[in-house]
Amino acid sequence: MASDPAAAATETTRFDFLVVGGGSGGLAGARRASELGATTAVIESHRLGGTCVNVGCVPKKVMWNAAVHAEYLHDHSDYGFDVGNVRFSWETLKTKRDAYVSHLNRIYRNNLDKAKIQTIQGHARFTDDPEPTVEVSGRKYTAPHILIATGGQPSVLTEAEVPGASFGITSDGFFELETLPKRSVVVGAGYIAVEMAGILSTLGSKTSLIIRQSGVLRNFDSFISTNCTKELQNSGIDLWKNSQVKSVSKTDRGLEVTLVTKDPEKKNDEEKTSTIQEVDCLLWAIGRQPNISGLNISAMGVDMDERGHIIVDEFQNTSRPGIYAVGDVCGKALLTPVAIAAGRKLAHRLFEGKKDSKLDYSSIPTVVFSHPPIGTMGLTEDEAIKSWGKENVKIYKTSFTPMYHALTSRKSQCIMKLVCVGKEEKVGVCPPYNKLYIYCSHICLKFSTTRNLKRF
Repeated sequence: MASDPAAAATETTRFDFLVVGGGSGGLAGARRASELGATTAVIESHRLGGTCVNVGCVPKKVMWNAAVHAEYLHDHSDYGFDVGNVRFSWETLKTKRDAYVSHLNRIYRNNLDKAKIQTIQGHARFTDDPEPTVEVSGRKYTAPHILIATGGQPSVLTEAEVPGASFGITSDGFFELETLPKRSVVVGAGYIAVEMAGILSTLGSKTSLIIRQSGVLRNFDSFISTNCTKELQNSGIDLWKNSQVKSVSKTDRGLEVTLVTKDPEKKNDEEKTSTIQEVDCLLWAIGRQPNISGLNISAMGVDMDERGHIIVDEFQNTSRPGIYAVGDVCGKALLTPVAIAAGRKLAHRLFEGKKDSKLDYSSIPTVVFSHPPIGTMGLTEDEAIKSWGKENVKIYKTSFTPMYHALTSRKSQCIMKLVCVGKEEKVGVCPPYNKLYIYCSHICLKFSTTRNLKRF
């Protein structure tokens, strides 16, 4: 070690593989690279595990599980159980949930230590050195292969866009709530908005959902969008369609949210103004954006799209040789298992000589933890028709009330839809018939890649 602290600070530490971001994709790529013999380091400014572990999938699923318990409690009397006076404690749930997340943080750190991967705490910033180099707390690190896996963060509105917007929170802030809000307003129509609204409402918060158009989940198949919108309304959520927040103000009784609503059937620009009063939780769920602030990646010649997502090719290469990106920062298939798989595939290509190692981004399944939950995979009906022609697409769909609800006063529909292609009406994930699309609730289905639906 250098005896001169100033000289030590200017030295550059070298690795075979340097990962910026300790979330799902970065950690998976780092551990696989280490297993393959690469000297590896991970740079993370917050807690290990990224969005999924800390403010995403894991704590969200805990809250959704609690909401499911609330649904079953509602149904107990219909099945002959007298449960008496049941009290829900948000505080108890939060304490146990946070302890579990902290436990996972420690597991991730222990796994890195066992793999002899160096963990560097702090914010990384690319320097102007000739070779790709990052600086963290005044120290420089470089490698022939640098992976950017910094993920995403919730989008927020400025005060100029919506006066009083800063009175609201995002999905990150949802996990900081110390008590169950009595009156909640969720803004957004995507899966995060649907999930947050469902959890809050089911656990006992009077909840309104504000959407700009007539339905939620507009990027999903229309069958999903229509039925999820209906289920939200049937569950007691106050759904404000064709509406936007105009302003937010704070009063001695909570927040006052002012809305403007347009009638889509009227051609004029007439708007109706309404207010929701005594709101103690306003949650913005209006999308996510890449987490690239302070990275200085533009100076590296790394191309980005208009929203700031890093552009990569099919092998996760950026426009700058030796720099790669995986996960949400790329803006494609924003799912934890996708980032993990992409990180591992990249490590095999770089350190095992598997030149063709890359992730197949087609036919990726996804789930929305709504009430009831949604599972989907493949092309929507419109996408299938556009790709194959209407004459080559056959649609099967059904809806029914699950037997569980035969005795309950609370009702929920199970619906399912299959988009099939070709004369054999095949469903599966094997090209060229990689057009599987399933939407179902309460049931699990397994399909052979060669199953003919006429024999199903």
